[in-house]
Order: sequence, then C-alpha cells, then structure tokens
Amino acid sequence: MPVWRLSIIGILLIAVAGGGYYFYSNFFHAEIVSTSIAKLAPVSEAVFGTGTVEPQRWAKVVPLQRRRLVELCSCEGQAVKTGQVLGRQDDAEERSELNELEINNAQLQRDLDRAQKDRDKGAAAQAEYEQRWTQFEQSKSRIAAQKVRIDGLVLRAPLDGMVLRRDGEVGEIVGPTDVLFWVGPPAPMQVVAEVNEEEINRIAIGQKAFLRSEAFPAQALRASVSQITPKGDPTRKTFRVYLLLPNDTPLKIGMSAEVNIIFREKPAAIVVPAEAVAGDAVQVVDNGKVERMPVSIGIRGSRNVEIISGVLRGMAVLSPARTELADGTRVRIDNSLSKPAAETPSVPDTAADQDPTAAPSSYVAADPESAVISAAISAHIDSVVNDARRNAAKYSANR
Repeated sequence: MPVWRLSIIGILLIAVAGGGYYFYSNFFHAEIVSTSIAKLAPVSEAVFGTGTVEPQRWAKVVPLQRRRLVELCSCEGQAVKTGQVLGRQDDAEERSELNELEINNAQLQRDLDRAQKDRDKGAAAQAEYEQRWTQFEQSKSRIAAQKVRIDGLVLRAPLDGMVLRRDGEVGEIVGPTDVLFWVGPPAPMQVVAEVNEEEINRIAIGQKAFLRSEAFPAQALRASVSQITPKGDPTRKTFRVYLLLPNDTPLKIGMSAEVNIIFREKPAAIVVPAEAVAGDAVQVVDNGKVERMPVSIGIRGSRNVEIISGVLRGMAVLSPARTELADGTRVRIDNSLSKPAAETPSVPDTAADQDPTAAPSSYVAADPESAVISAAISAHIDSVVNDARRNAAKYSANR
C-alpha cells in the first residue's frame, strides 16, 4: 500500500480517536456532584456571652472583724428574716472590756450623785459637778461604742429571704474577705453575663436569649434581657448584661451558662447550606451543565445561609460548591449524595415534641415564637451558638 494512503488512514484514525474522547469526556465522563435543595427554615443571629445564675436580689454576709467563729446556724435552704442571727464571732475580749467600762461608769455615777448634792455650795462645787457630769457622759459613750463593736461580731441576715449557701465552720478564724452566707429570695433569678464590647451595641432590653447549660444539654433554656450595665470593663473589654429567667427554669443558683442573645431572626426564610455559597453566588445545574448564579445573602450561619434573592425554594444547588468547575461544565448528580427537599411539617406544640438530636427542621411557622423555640432545641440553634462562639473568639483574638 502506498505510503500516502497509510498517512491518510493514520490521520483519520487520530481524528476519530480525538472525537471519541471529546464525545466521551463531555457526554459520558461528566463530573459527579452533589446537590442540596433550597428550603424554608428559621434563621437567627446571636451575640455570645458567658454568665452565672444569680437571684435578682441577694446579699453576702461577711464579718467586719477578724475573729474566731463560735457559732454558725445550720440554716442552708431555710427562710430567714432581716436581722435574724446567723452566727457569732468570739467576743470574750470585747465583753471583758465592756465589763470594765460598766464598773467604771457605776463609780462615775456615784461621784456625779455626790457632786450634784454639793453643787450649790459654791463655785468650786459647781465646777466639780460639771467635771463629773462630763466624765459620766464620756463613759456612757464608750460603753455604747463598745456594745456596737460587740454587735458587729454577730452575723445577721441582711434581708428577708433564704440562706442560699453557708460556708465556714465553728472554730475557724475569718475576716472581712471571707463570705460566710449568701442570703436572698430564691426567685426570680437572672443570668449575669459578660459580652464583648464590640457587640454590645447589638443588644437591647427585651431581646430573647437561648441558654446552654451542661446540666441540661437537651433542653431549650430561655431568658430575656432585662438590664445592660452602662459602664463596661476597660480591662476585660466586656459589658455586663442581665437576663431574666422564667419562673419555671430548671437552672439553679450558681450554675454557669452560655448565653446567646438573639438580635436578628426570621422564623421562615429560604436557606441553603453554607458550603453551597462561594463568593456571594451559588451553582445550579441546568440541562446537565453547571451555571453560576449570583445571590443576595441575608443572615449567615455556620450551617445555613439565608438567600434573599437569586434562588427560589425547591431549587437544587451544588453542595458543597465546586468553584473549580467553570460555567458550562457537564455534570452528573449523584442521587445517593443529593439532599432532597424536606416537606414543611407543622410546628410542634411544645419544645419537648421535637427530637433535639434531629437534623435542622424545615418549616413555615404559624407562630414565630414557636418557630424560634423549636429551632432552639434542634441543630438550628447549634449553628446560632457556633456562630456566636466564633465571633466571640474572633474578637478575643484581635485584642
């Protein structure tokens, strides 16, 4: 066979092989992607803080002087009245001095009585009477002051309430730096939290908050902002925020809690996974090809992102985003990885009706309050908490 015919056949074979590879690459060897469905779900943004549970009104009982304890009541958890004796310190030295003052005062009283009888006998007698009277009055003042010192060694309830805690034991030497009793009404209670100064402008009185406590990991604990301290701590760069707890809260005085104050929320918004958003855009599949679609972002969470415009409910977006795929790249959706759209169930009547370990719910809430509470015990609030923690860590790292 002539050489030129071999050359033509070779060229044809190469062309056929190239065309076949191109056809295979574009129509049979498409990139495998996974998708997620844009759905309705609650979204929230929160400010994170840490705090301690305290009564709204309470006081510490500390000794005024450093002395040995000789008496302490066994009254933890018991109701007390203002002024009720809770304990005593050793006052033997003070009482001995008081006894001497009273003996001296009795002698001054007798001297004053004699001088009073003779005060009309002349100027000298009148002067002696005045001197005795001055000494007697001074003695009474010293006795009164000594009684006050002795009374200061008696530990009394500063207000009506309950003995929330008692520390110390009889025989110990305690002073002004030692708190022996915490006294106050056990309810209502509040959480006193510290919030970064960079985020305090987002907080306002009346905002609701979610609490997380290790003692109640599966419960949605609620509170509301009741007070914000006007002056922050310039050293720690925090502000103190007070959150009022409901009367039925299971939290106990002294417990620590993570505080997540909700400053922006929507009970039902179109959301996609955060991993589906890249550079304010998502990728959709149109006729088997990737197409980049710009979107307007609302509330950003670590798990979900609110889409204000650009994506409609029910649309499938690449999740995670595949930024290395150019527009027009042919893809094939792996149905085993695809996340189907969830139906919109009714909101549970109570927080306990929803499994706290379940995946984030997708629903339209008839009652915004119910939506928020239901989300609090689902993975949705986990993302809120994680976002708030991340922001708090970011602010701490920038200091």
